[in-house]
Amino acid sequence: MVNNKGALLVYAIIGLAVIGVITQLFSNTASFLTNILTMLGFGIAVFAVIYFLVFRKRNTVNDTKKYKQAVKQSKAKYSQRQNKSVTSSKHPQSFPLKKKPNKRPSHLRVIDGNKSKRKNRANF
Repeated sequence: MVNNKGALLVYAIIGLAVIGVITQLFSNTASFLTNILTMLGFGIAVFAVIYFLVFRKRNTVNDTKKYKQAVKQSKAKYSQRQNKSVTSSKHPQSFPLKKKPNKRPSHLRVIDGNKSKRKNRANF
């Protein structure tokens, strides 16, 4: 019974609001449209302020930090290569270059597979 009274009260308020909006629409159309546009403008402004101040800062701060870090790393990586090539081209060497022995590529690792299976001969 309490829920019925609450629901009836809500329906009565909504009904009176609809009657008031329709009455204002027909009696004073210009001010009604002005009020509606003003309310929409304020609503959009409040939403924009909340969006740009709260939600936008969270993502852009992390993205900006990551981007700046990536730029710094790439500059450090590629500026070293360019500096080496520029300095080597400025100073021509008169003696013949010796071939360096081939090194293993730096991105490959050697994995020792049977280390754990080896017997510890010091225990015997």
